[in-house]
Amino acid sequence: MNYRNNVLRILKEDILPGESKTINMEIAKLHTMTKLKIPIIVERAKLPGPTVLLSAGLHGDEINGTEIVRQLIVQKINKPKTGTIICIPIINVFGFVNQTREFPDGRDLNRVFPGSKTGSLASRFAYYLLKEIIPHVDYAIDFHAGGAARFNAAQIRIAPNNQELRDLAEIFHAPFTLYSNNISGSFRNSCDKLGVKMLLFEGGKSIDINEDITQQGIEGAKRVLEHFGMLNSRKKASHPEEKSIYIEKSAWIRARYSGMFHGYTKIGSYVNKGQLLATISDPYGKIEHKMKAPNSGYVINVNEAPIVYQGDAIYHISTELEK
Repeated sequence: MNYRNNVLRILKEDILPGESKTINMEIAKLHTMTKLKIPIIVERAKLPGPTVLLSAGLHGDEINGTEIVRQLIVQKINKPKTGTIICIPIINVFGFVNQTREFPDGRDLNRVFPGSKTGSLASRFAYYLLKEIIPHVDYAIDFHAGGAARFNAAQIRIAPNNQELRDLAEIFHAPFTLYSNNISGSFRNSCDKLGVKMLLFEGGKSIDINEDITQQGIEGAKRVLEHFGMLNSRKKASHPEEKSIYIEKSAWIRARYSGMFHGYTKIGSYVNKGQLLATISDPYGKIEHKMKAPNSGYVINVNEAPIVYQGDAIYHISTELEK
């Protein structure tokens, strides 16, 4: 693909080849009239190349994704040898301030895309993100974490039947890759419709920073940038010998009882059908329910909450691997 080194224009500001610029996106204020700015950090090389977006914080409480993008900036990995790298460490700055998943209007930003210029607060953010940023982007990596107390193993999620995304996932080389259909209203779905190839990274849990997950995200991003000839010559990408595990189908195991949760299963491990995964007990020492694996597979998400309720999602286990 031939890339041109045109002037990049975002929110009425021009960024020239070889230039670095932080652009603050201001769409709304707090109810106290305090301004909230979303920094968009743009680094351009003098040589032409693709434009890659590295984003996080679509859900305000998924701090581990923000830490990954922050580290990419601190380590100057975002300074490309060719092309352009756009970093948005926090998209949902409102949720980040309040350490909540949603926007102040109660909406999940990842369900309101493509948004509306005159819609709800979350909808307006979605609209401007697609209007101002995404038209310039060729590839994107969006970093997420598990919701509530559910800890995700480091994984890439891609839509099925898309060979280019499959190849990119192989380059990123997370321990697990899940085939997952695009969800209506999601950032990933809107990017796909606009021709942007997006890898969605999941790892860790909300309101938490995990060093291993952070490193998985950083190294995967470096491998992708290296593939496009964008990785700074002073930076080196690691290339693990272990193969990624591709999961065609998976299913949640839900708690059949409420009580105190005692997990015995390590995230990322392979379990056999009938293996004891956890127990759920009452607080008085009289009752203890065993939770066993309904099938053999890899554990890609674990609920780390000490207390669970009947119906809570506890374990996410693969049911069918790519052949």
